[in-house]
Amino acid sequence: MLNAADDLLVEQGFAATTIEGIAARAGVAKQTIYRWWKSKVEILLDALTDDALEGLAWAEPAGTASEDLTAHLHRVADFFQEPAGQVLQALLGHAQLDKEAATALRKAFLLKQRERDLAGLGAVLERHTGRTPDAETLGRLTDLLLGPLYYRVLVFGQPADEQLIESAVDLALKLAD
Repeated sequence: MLNAADDLLVEQGFAATTIEGIAARAGVAKQTIYRWWKSKVEILLDALTDDALEGLAWAEPAGTASEDLTAHLHRVADFFQEPAGQVLQALLGHAQLDKEAATALRKAFLLKQRERDLAGLGAVLERHTGRTPDAETLGRLTDLLLGPLYYRVLVFGQPADEQLIESAVDLALKLAD
């Protein structure tokens, strides 16, 4: 059912994706979906959460700080080009118009992903500098690294390029010193 929801959203867009369509694509009765989810936002959030655990995961630090951060930003940029990333984009867009969807997106996904991003960046900086910045600085460095990728995708509808990724990494590492 989660794959059916992803597929329909990519093919038809958020507005045209319905519980009925998801049920038909998954080969189940509509009542089966309503037994687990109240709305298409909920099913898409579950699909996104599952996909993001792998797609947006931070790898164990293994190279230089620059290599580790660059590799992660490439994973994030690649994620946005995949169906799961398109689900995230659609949910972020819908959340701008629907307070309930915005709250659900923050609680079910964004805050948890933020925690993973803070921990991942903290691990990279700890390995390479021997210390982790205070929570406020770590949060700002996370925003500095990931914000440009989200901005490029959500505002301009374009993938992040190598120069953007390298610039974000270089600036974040200079500020982390």
